[in-house]
Amino acid sequence: MPRFSEELRETHRETWDAAVGHRFVRELFNGTIDPAVMAGYLVQDYRFLDSFLQLLGAAVSTADDLAPRLRLSQFIGEVAGDENTYFLRSFNELGVTDELRENTPDTAACAGFTGLMREAAQTRSYAAALGVLVVAEWLYLDWATNAPEKRPESFVHNEWIELHDYPEFHTLVEFLRSEVDRIGERNDEDRAIIDDYFGRAVQLELDFFNNSYEQPLEV
Repeated sequence: MPRFSEELRETHRETWDAAVGHRFVRELFNGTIDPAVMAGYLVQDYRFLDSFLQLLGAAVSTADDLAPRLRLSQFIGEVAGDENTYFLRSFNELGVTDELRENTPDTAACAGFTGLMREAAQTRSYAAALGVLVVAEWLYLDWATNAPEKRPESFVHNEWIELHDYPEFHTLVEFLRSEVDRIGERNDEDRAIIDDYFGRAVQLELDFFNNSYEQPLEV
């Protein structure tokens, strides 16, 4: 019998594959992505940090057992550490000033994803939180594991790939998938909640990549 998490991906396979195989990902792998596109993408992605931490906090508080609460708490520390440092180094490398970061308007996908994270957090539903979290991490693992052995020279490109394809990240994604599988087995209501948030999150991931080309950041 297929896992519930796999059923979710298959249900939204067309949109999922469009995101995983997006032009952004291909150009990231070969190091040809326009610096203005990369800069705009990172400025928008960095804006998720506050909402993402709120979502993780909600997941910690609504989880139904100590073990997932401990693992999610550990993840909060990881998000606030190495990944945050990467963003700041990349902004400096790409010439993105504090003023640009502050004054650049949100793309539609950024506003949508931020809103979805906060909505899921405010529901006080562990199922809702998982529906968003599993997409945010698993979809990125899926594209990052397709990276060629020869990596781009720029740390901005290379480290973004590495941040989403290392042993501990694989373990994190498996944990999130296992939680989705477990909570989805509790009742039909939780399954429906996870499916709703999962589907909306996958669409927003695709939209986010598209918006990066529609609204590049000229530095």
